[in-house]
Amino acid sequence: MNSRRLKVALVAAAVTLAGLAAAGPAAATTVPRAAAVQAQQPSVPVDFVDLPSSALVADGEQHQVTVTYRNDTSADRTVAPQLLVESPDAGPFLDPSDVVVEQRTAHGCWRPVETASQTGTLFTDLTSAQRTLHAGQTLTQVYRITVVDPAAQGTVQPRIALY
Repeated sequence: MNSRRLKVALVAAAVTLAGLAAAGPAAATTVPRAAAVQAQQPSVPVDFVDLPSSALVADGEQHQVTVTYRNDTSADRTVAPQLLVESPDAGPFLDPSDVVVEQRTAHGCWRPVETASQTGTLFTDLTSAQRTLHAGQTLTQVYRITVVDPAAQGTVQPRIALY
């Protein structure tokens, strides 16, 4: 009976070692690829391109803002469109509930975009907006802003984050 357990243990060990040997090269080739992808996409923007700003219109109507950027470099570039909605310097400061921001999808539908707030400036997330533009490619992103607080004041400042 002990010899039978020993044989089962040896077979199990051999199967485990064979599995590790087979997975070893695959695991080794996967790790550098993942590291290379992380090295290519920095998580912090290196610059911003400010686009023309406009007044925040508090009339309860939907207003479109188009963000356009062309990659004029000869290499691929990671970019992210962003909307800032800036409060007046003297206040009152805007709250995310004061405005509704939506983004047009590739299919022409509108989806809500959450905004965060810091020191009276509302802003859209950069991380989820990142995309790679090939050399000569143009990004066009359309947003729709509806001000729900009739007393809200501010400026809409679209921009492109460059990585």
